[in-house]
Amino acid sequence: MRGWCARWWGGGSRSRLRWMAALLCWGALAALALPRLQPLQPPPAAAPRAPPAPPARLLLQSEPAASTPAVAAQPLPATDTRVLSEDELRADTERRLPSLPLAYWHKHKDDKNKFLKKKDCAPFPSIYDLEFHNTYWQSFHSSQGVFHFYGAYLDTRNASRIGPAVRVLGVHDRIKPTITTHCQLWFEERTAPVVVRNLEYKYVWNSKWGNYRDHVLQPYLLACVLPQEVQHLVPASVSIVENPCDRATNNLRVHYDRPDPAVGRKEFAVCVKGLDFLHEDLSVRLVEWIEFVRLMGADKVFFYELQVHPNITKVLDYYKGQNAVTVTPVTLPGGQPNLPGLQHMYLKKKTTHKRQMELVPYNDCLYRHMYEYRWLALLDIDEVIVPLEDADWSSLMKRALPLSKPAKGKPPRSSYHASNLYFLDSLRHEHGWEEGIPRYMHMLQHVYRTRNFTKPGQYVKAFHETERVLALHNHFPLACLGGACSSYALEPAQARLQHYRADCVSALSKSCAELRAQPVRDEALWRWRQPLAARAARALRALGFLPPHR
Repeated sequence: MRGWCARWWGGGSRSRLRWMAALLCWGALAALALPRLQPLQPPPAAAPRAPPAPPARLLLQSEPAASTPAVAAQPLPATDTRVLSEDELRADTERRLPSLPLAYWHKHKDDKNKFLKKKDCAPFPSIYDLEFHNTYWQSFHSSQGVFHFYGAYLDTRNASRIGPAVRVLGVHDRIKPTITTHCQLWFEERTAPVVVRNLEYKYVWNSKWGNYRDHVLQPYLLACVLPQEVQHLVPASVSIVENPCDRATNNLRVHYDRPDPAVGRKEFAVCVKGLDFLHEDLSVRLVEWIEFVRLMGADKVFFYELQVHPNITKVLDYYKGQNAVTVTPVTLPGGQPNLPGLQHMYLKKKTTHKRQMELVPYNDCLYRHMYEYRWLALLDIDEVIVPLEDADWSSLMKRALPLSKPAKGKPPRSSYHASNLYFLDSLRHEHGWEEGIPRYMHMLQHVYRTRNFTKPGQYVKAFHETERVLALHNHFPLACLGGACSSYALEPAQARLQHYRADCVSALSKSCAELRAQPVRDEALWRWRQPLAARAARALRALGFLPPHR
């Protein structure tokens, strides 16, 4: 085509013909260069409307697009594709942080009469303005030191001489607080807070036990007494401030967990301090221990958890599924370490700090469950109170109560304690295995004990009367309602504390050799060996720690 056009352009004699030929040639060349047009087709039918797009975080798990060719269905990864609603998120947050009045705050966050953002005197604090420390603690920086608060509880027990009051549990870096603080009490029925002066700083420790100096966090119970006009109401939350009109940096949900009157109060529960077993797999021993205290009559075990081995978590989850235990995570307040591993090293080195911080979960356990149970036992997972003449704790207490009546004019009993007897790993290791007892049953296999108890009052553990005790220590009450505490020593022939340790505690290092001398074979726990071994084996099989055929 290009050659023909060149010959036509050069051979013609007339100018007009040359222009016309040029136009025709270049038009033909352009037509050859363009892609061929497709024949016209009718417009496609409207495609069905696509479903709404899933949340961005779930795009990789969404269904194939409509234009994807049909293929055989393929299994998808078993991931959790749920998207929680706002109500579910709030419920989950309240479960994780029981001291936060999230439902109450959300209900009134748009109520200008209650949620007083711009009010100069005692505005209700937003949860976003609260000062949290180490997840579970709320802080208050006063002009005389810092407070970290863990929980608040309404105490309406009849034995209390101050009447209905909100008890606030926390720590403070002073040993003799003199600062005046106030409680801003918030009620569902009132738009403005009821402000009262904090009545006392109840010291939940003893100066003779160490750490009695300023700038070390000390455990305290504060008391906010309800005025007469609101004693029939239940506070929703409380804030601790220095001056009545201050804007608070803390706001604690007030716990008041009354049981159903038709059900009534149950007998026994067990409280266990913060578990610190990050690298120790005590899962099998824990199963044996839980099953034994349940055989004794414990309705539930309330565990507090610092850091544990994954197999211990597996055990706790198993019993949570049976509603036999509750597990509450806990941290150390202030500048104390909470990094796993480092925290364990700190608690092992700083034993006095450890003992002080243990009192926080123990007293939280008391105040959370004092209306639900008559008796609380504070036990470690290596010790059990064993009745020697009775089948369980209930029968033991029915025997002990008539014997424990105080003399005329003396305060009523607040606790009933059992003396401590060691079953040490270091005793008679050469005895081998006990026939007929599964080797993994630690307590049933250890049948050699020290000949003598530790000294009276040393390392005892007790059943505490929840109507009477005000502040608890590991071994006995520190303060009681209605007067002095009075603890009754259970007769050693009736009950004792069997303590399963590798060796004596360090504080008894000087007298431990005497305790270990002339060990005694003692099979008292074997009274329950058949049901205990059967229940433990059933749990261990369900957990996958034992093969099904074993």
